[in-house]
Amino acid sequence: MSDETKPPRRRMSPAARREQIVAAARAVIVRRGLGSTSLRDIAAEAEVSMGTVTYHFDSVDDILGAVVIAESERFYEQVVAAADAEPDARRALDMLIEPLFAEGDEVEAHWRIWTDYWAAISQRPGMNDAYGARIRHWERCVARVIARGAADGTFREVDSDAAALKLAAYSDGLATQRAQGVTALTRTIARAWFLQFADALLAP
Repeated sequence: MSDETKPPRRRMSPAARREQIVAAARAVIVRRGLGSTSLRDIAAEAEVSMGTVTYHFDSVDDILGAVVIAESERFYEQVVAAADAEPDARRALDMLIEPLFAEGDEVEAHWRIWTDYWAAISQRPGMNDAYGARIRHWERCVARVIARGAADGTFREVDSDAAALKLAAYSDGLATQRAQGVTALTRTIARAWFLQFADALLAP
C-alpha cells in the first residue's frame, strides 16, 4: 500500500496515547520479561515512534510503574468492590483470595508483571516511592475486611493492617516461587497453604 492510499493515522489524546503505550508495554513485559524489554520494543508493539514513547515516559522503569498501577486497578477493582459490599467477612475474605490462585493466562500474566516489578524495585528502591501507595488496593481491602470480621467475632482480635500485610507478603512469596517455576507448588497447593495461613492468623 502506497503512502497515498494508507489511511490517515488516527489522532489520539495524550491520555489515550499513554494508555496505548502502557497496554503495549504490558504485552511485551508479559511475553518477554522486563529484563528483555526495551523502549524500542514497546514502541514497536504500540506501533508508534520512539519519540512518542519518550515524550510520554522517561524510561522503561517509568512505563513499568504505569503498567503496575493499571494492572493493580484492572485485576483488583471489581473484587475489591464486591468484597467491600459483602456483609459476611469470611465470605469477603474468600472473595479476595480466590482470584490470586485462579486458573488462566491472565492470572499468570498478572504475577509475571508483579515479580518483574519486585525485581526492579529491589535494585532501585526509590522507584516504589511514586507508585507504592497506588497499588495496594487488595491489601487495604483485606485490612477493612479483617477489621469488620474482628468486630463481629468472625475473626480474632488482631491489628488489621499488620494482618493484611502478612497475608499480602505470604501471597507475594507464593507467587514468586511459582514464577520461578517450582513445579511442586501448584495453584491448588498454593491456595491451600494460603488458606491455612489465613486461618492460623485469623481464626477466633
